[in-house]
Amino acid sequence: MSAEINVREARESDLDDVAKLAAKLVRLHHRFDPERFFLQEPVEEGYRWWLGRELANESAIVLVALVDERVAGYVYATIEGRDWNLLLDKYAGLHDIYVDDQARARGVGEALLRAALARFEERGAPRVVLMSAVQNEPAQRLFARVGFRPTMVEMTRELGAPPR
Repeated sequence: MSAEINVREARESDLDDVAKLAAKLVRLHHRFDPERFFLQEPVEEGYRWWLGRELANESAIVLVALVDERVAGYVYATIEGRDWNLLLDKYAGLHDIYVDDQARARGVGEALLRAALARFEERGAPRVVLMSAVQNEPAQRLFARVGFRPTMVEMTRELGAPPR
């Protein structure tokens, strides 16, 4: 029998666990492309500070998924107004979603994502925009399964070096 997944708003007492998961996400991206994704140590400390601050931000959403009363994943997003650079009217920017290795393939990511979508709708966001590392195909399959569609491709070139 699978364990129950409980998704709720993150609390100050969750921040150590969430910061550890966020650090894993940062390190994953850094491994994907260390020139594109910086790694500022100590990652856990920085994320604990940042997400702790975001808990008090009215435009931020920080959720955790609990499995067996243990933080198994988190999502971090913000509600944004019109952005002329991105050509976006009001939207929810989904910045982070990460599920601990031991909890993968158990529905935790989808539960987090669906809970976040419900929060976005409650707050009047008409759309959600996210970015996914090209190499992160499992995440992209999850996003597509929940209804996301590709809209942009980010491309990066380092200057001062010959093209790859």
